[in-house]
Amino acid sequence: MSIFESELYLRDVHTVAALELPWEQLRGSSIMISGATGMIGSFLIDVLMEKGLDITVYALGRNAEKAKARFDRWWNDSRLVFVECDINRGISLDADKVDYVFHAASNTHPVAYATDPIGTITTNIIGTDNLLRFAAEHGTRRVLFASSVEVYGENRGDVDRFSEDYCGYLNCNTLRAGYPESKRAGEALCQAYIRQKGLNVVIPRLARTYGPTMLMSDTKALSQFLKKGIAGENIVLKSEGTQLFSYTYVADAVSGVLYCLFHGECGEAYNIADGGSDIMLKDLAAIIAGFAGKQVVFDLPDATERAGYSTATKAIMTSDKIRTLGWRAQYPIQAGLERTLRILKEDRQ
Repeated sequence: MSIFESELYLRDVHTVAALELPWEQLRGSSIMISGATGMIGSFLIDVLMEKGLDITVYALGRNAEKAKARFDRWWNDSRLVFVECDINRGISLDADKVDYVFHAASNTHPVAYATDPIGTITTNIIGTDNLLRFAAEHGTRRVLFASSVEVYGENRGDVDRFSEDYCGYLNCNTLRAGYPESKRAGEALCQAYIRQKGLNVVIPRLARTYGPTMLMSDTKALSQFLKKGIAGENIVLKSEGTQLFSYTYVADAVSGVLYCLFHGECGEAYNIADGGSDIMLKDLAAIIAGFAGKQVVFDLPDATERAGYSTATKAIMTSDKIRTLGWRAQYPIQAGLERTLRILKEDRQ
């Protein structure tokens, strides 16, 4: 069964598409999405295609076969145009104008950070520069740069929650620093293009995001828990599990991106985080184990895994700023996890 045969998944897509947003602004426009087959990009594409409005979606990715499998429902729809490219080498698209750009391409999980640190950094800096330059040259109305809670670095006890003006500690002389440091540099590039090229850019900063559109290659702790839960296996915890993080279900993350698109102010960053989904890692594992009827077991990571892991022990975000735009999360952690497990189990049948 494909994800599109899941009534629960389609309900999530319809929920976001039914939000009271000024959708008519998009009618007849075009939007370019990098990282099109990723967790956030693919869900956003499903929403836009479902919404209609005569929107042309340029879906950027490196693998046409993978994209065809993911977007089989839309593949022969003229509104979806797949553009096979590596954004680090530039954008090859024969279009006079692209109205909106959403940059969501990035390595986003520990093994990728550890095994491809150069690709992690270059996508967030060189790839971002290429997309921003393309946008400046093609009359783009607004660019959204998907940033991350990782830009806040480590919480050393000076604040309880990360607000958008916080700038925490990062040790740049580590392999793991490549991701947060390059995300920070990507944000700085956005500010440079705003000032120098007059580009309109908004920066959604995403909490740890999960959902049924996650990639099976994802090695983040929560993704590993979910895969174990789907397989009916014990949940493996590679630490004591006392890390306290903010999480967001993918439908809420995408709705937050849309609120930034329509209502965000140029140059501003907005945390997309659900206060009802702040939870310790061990409690997260216990919820999934409970759904699966299994147990939580502890296992130390190997050297490769450990090199890519975050050393943060507390990273919870405020959502006050994006709530002023009207955004509200609709899927607290228990509901989001249950939906994810149910949809992915259906997908395996």
